[in-house]
Amino acid sequence: MDKDFSVFTAAYWKASAAELRKLNRLTFAAIIVALSVVIGYFSIPIAQNLHLSFTFLIVAFGSMIYGPLLGIFAGAVMDLVGYIAHPFGVFFPGYTLSSILGCFIYGLFLYRRRISVLRLFTAKLVVNLGVNVGLGCLWSQMLFGKGYWFFFVNSLIKNLVMLPIETILLTILLQLLLPVLTRAHLIPIQNNNRISLI
Repeated sequence: MDKDFSVFTAAYWKASAAELRKLNRLTFAAIIVALSVVIGYFSIPIAQNLHLSFTFLIVAFGSMIYGPLLGIFAGAVMDLVGYIAHPFGVFFPGYTLSSILGCFIYGLFLYRRRISVLRLFTAKLVVNLGVNVGLGCLWSQMLFGKGYWFFFVNSLIKNLVMLPIETILLTILLQLLLPVLTRAHLIPIQNNNRISLI
């Protein structure tokens, strides 16, 4: 793994853009979209426009493989197909933007990077607070006409409580898949095929 391969280099974005031209990556992204739609069926309602879902596992996993740029398209298709498969209220493009940003952020943190618990936690923190709470409450306010803070409190509590749990689940999933993914050259070789703490 090249230590100089970071989001601040042209090589990173060139490699990420190249994923858009690979048939196997496009096929993989389609599988990720399909799996996310299926997993989305099993979300648990908590409060008005607030659900508990485990789609983040498949979204983060996919974004780790195909990166942030293909993640943008995967995120858009994920939301559109998800709405068609099981519509919930009216279609709202804000949720499409949230889906796009979620995939993009996971890609930024995980694509071609050394996977660590700290990196997974940070990616989840940004998605949970920035996308799920920050934007999610704005979309709820626009759709349901109640104040931003009405949605903010429930969403903040839910996302903060779930943050360590989601990080642990994501760590377990990726640790189980790490040996297979490195042997298949889908991700860079990790130290002893183990996810480090930092």
